[in-house]
Amino acid sequence: MRAEARVVAESDGRGGTRLAVLRGESPLLLRRTGRPAGGGVTVHLVGGAAGPLRGDELRLDVVVGPGARLEMLSVAASLALPGRPAPPSRLTVTASVAAGGTLRWLPEPLIAAAGCDHDVVTRVDVAEGGTLLWRDDLVCGRHREASGAVRADTLIRYAGVALYRHELAVGPGAPGWDGAAVLGGGRAIGTVVAAGPQLPGPPVVGADAASMRLAGPGVLATAVGEDIRQVKAALDPWCGAALAPLALV
Repeated sequence: MRAEARVVAESDGRGGTRLAVLRGESPLLLRRTGRPAGGGVTVHLVGGAAGPLRGDELRLDVVVGPGARLEMLSVAASLALPGRPAPPSRLTVTASVAAGGTLRWLPEPLIAAAGCDHDVVTRVDVAEGGTLLWRDDLVCGRHREASGAVRADTLIRYAGVALYRHELAVGPGAPGWDGAAVLGGGRAIGTVVAAGPQLPGPPVVGADAASMRLAGPGVLATAVGEDIRQVKAALDPWCGAALAPLALV
């Protein structure tokens, strides 16, 4: 299956935000679901079909123009499935945020079901003066299930300079997966990156989490846990606090 989705948020010239483009194909269906105080727009990603399955090629493009404010959520976790014998499934996410624009990317976790083979490529470009809150959570297998194979490649640039670059491979074939070199025995990992002119301080986190300022206008927080509940317990409080200076107001 090949599918593409695209959302373009623009300022309406009156302090609000309008969606100039909102289109998608199953399983990447987009639905406008709210207008937070201050004129921002909330869009949910709706899974219109099972997957991604092996062989699927999916692409999601997000564009936030000057002065626009967009929040991207999902109605449920994404479940990568094995499917028929085929090349790895692939999701490519690109996002751009113009000066004065705000993007909050807060989807539900990706779950790597046993037998899946899935690549996620993320490229985010934020212009100087733009604001970003980007969260990714990954769960290695369903309940009492071995993890499938997922490779995630994320690059976030700010003002044309790399702010955050991270590659993660889990499941069969991942280097060090049979030992403790990847997640140290954990089955879930979450990462939050905040970037822009108004940043929260690095959070106070527990033993299985870490936070730091990035070499640029950015802050990173990441957590590992036995399940997604532990990850959320570590990251949700800071992520919620980060929404105040990054609010759609």
